[in-house]
Amino acid sequence: MSRRDAAVTELEGRIGHVFADRGLLERALTHASVGARSPKTLHNERLEFLGDRVLNLMAAEHLMRLRPEATEGDLSRLLNKIVTYEACARVARAVGLPEALRMDGGATKVGARDNDKVLGDACEALIAALYLEGGLPLAERFFLAFWTDEIANMEAAGRKDSKTLLQEWAMARGLPVPSYVVVASEGPSHAPRFTIEVRLPGHDPERAVGGSKREAEKAAAELMLSKRELEP
Repeated sequence: MSRRDAAVTELEGRIGHVFADRGLLERALTHASVGARSPKTLHNERLEFLGDRVLNLMAAEHLMRLRPEATEGDLSRLLNKIVTYEACARVARAVGLPEALRMDGGATKVGARDNDKVLGDACEALIAALYLEGGLPLAERFFLAFWTDEIANMEAAGRKDSKTLLQEWAMARGLPVPSYVVVASEGPSHAPRFTIEVRLPGHDPERAVGGSKREAEKAAAELMLSKRELEP
């Protein structure tokens, strides 16, 4: 069994469904970079289109049940917090999509396999594949299993993240926008570890480690904020 075959098997184990239509699953897992090289190869962009609509439907229905008192405006605000490409990317990583994707070597080299937008699109394609394979019940089972944390944290999601807060802190003191520099990148492509240093003139830099550049940047910003909060 190849490394990718093993990753696909693990993916199916995590989502709790073995696809009867292997071609449908393969299409959901094929990045457009492969199709660009071979026009006859089907990739996942059309499935992404469908999956986005299915995801929005499931999330909207779930929010209506969860918040029976909410207005249309409130529901729209909450929906926009849990149906984002960042949320889809987090779910993609949780189910092992980065390792299972079929992707051109060039796209992998430039970091597409760890790109939130690419992973978010692949997650939506997977949702579409589940919907086409087993209808809304199968897609909803996936949604309820992997969107639990997103729904639980949707109110907190509206708060500003540490990078935004640090930038506002710096600007209020006449300082430039903080810069983020990758000082180390380690580990295999399916489990990378990035060390990011945040720099601000007149202040000691701070470093943090994360499984993605975005995660490490936020952690570094939070560390710098925690040490700056006591300053006037």
